Amino acid sequence: MKNEPSKLTSKAAKELSRLGAAKGGIARAGSLTPAQRSEIARNAVMKRWANEGKAPLPVATHGSPDRPLVIGGIVLSAYVLADGTRVLAQRGLQSGIGLSEGGGQGGERKIASLMARLAAKGIDVRDLIARANSPIRFMPPHGGNPADGYDALILPDICRVLIDAQRQGKLDKRLLRLAERAAILQHGFAVVGITALVDEATGYQDARAKDALAKILEQFIAKELRPYVGTFRVGFYKEMFRLRKWNWPDLPAEQRKRPVLVGKITNDIVYDRLAPGVRSELHRLTPRNEKGHLKHKLFQRLTEDLGHPRLEEHLASVTTLMRASDTWEQFMALLNRSLPRYGDTPYLPFEG
Repeated sequence: MKNEPSKLTSKAAKELSRLGAAKGGIARAGSLTPAQRSEIARNAVMKRWANEGKAPLPVATHGSPDRPLVIGGIVLSAYVLADGTRVLAQRGLQSGIGLSEGGGQGGERKIASLMARLAAKGIDVRDLIARANSPIRFMPPHGGNPADGYDALILPDICRVLIDAQRQGKLDKRLLRLAERAAILQHGFAVVGITALVDEATGYQDARAKDALAKILEQFIAKELRPYVGTFRVGFYKEMFRLRKWNWPDLPAEQRKRPVLVGKITNDIVYDRLAPGVRSELHRLTPRNEKGHLKHKLFQRLTEDLGHPRLEEHLASVTTLMRASDTWEQFMALLNRSLPRYGDTPYLPFEG
């Protein structure tokens, strides 16, 4: 019995020590900044991940759920990894293209399943099934649990496939809404376009190289003039004439005269919305004759591997929005919301 008081004293000392450490931990946590708390949480997850024998996860340096990427009212969580890879969160991408977030399958399987269904209908889905089944697991900047995402460049590729399926009439009524959302997301088709949007949403634009615009133009503008290939389809102009309430001339294309305003409208709804600075550079490089008319078409200066394909995709999206509109004003409202211009010129209402 002589040892009983010392045992009690020892237990009391341990409890007091534990309480003191807990209070100290609480006090320390209260003195930390949000960034420091995020770093501690992230390091704890990374340590646990390493203890389980798993490879280190890539860490996002930019991005936050509070600063999402918003395209035409569609919200996507975006991040930038330490190696510069732009990532869209899996759940946001899934809902962004119009797929539900619920269900037993993971988001990557739902996207892959959609691509497989389209492939079975004869649509070229390229490598999207494999990419959808291989999400990137990473640590968000704010810490917490690891997240799954995709290289942001998968978004324009998915949209391209959905638009193609709509063109070929191979989307059932339930999937038509996916093509409608793809039209809203269309301006993300330009690789540098989606990159710029992610950078702006995450705040990464401050860390970009100063020659970013020069790189955009280099990707879009060809050094040599490309041969003329008909690019602007008749449907594009017919829809423009319908919405502008102009009479469509029933003449062969070579005899068909277009109002002077058509060129100004085309600059606004097409070239000003392809990528930053592209329209200005195209006009700078395109010579004019003695009457001030362009000697060749602007699109002949677009690169074959990126600029010209992006133009065709943009035209398809614009034409889709035209067909969905009853008036010019309605079309412009949809266009400015889903495919906003890059700010080279002020908005021109084109009245009259």
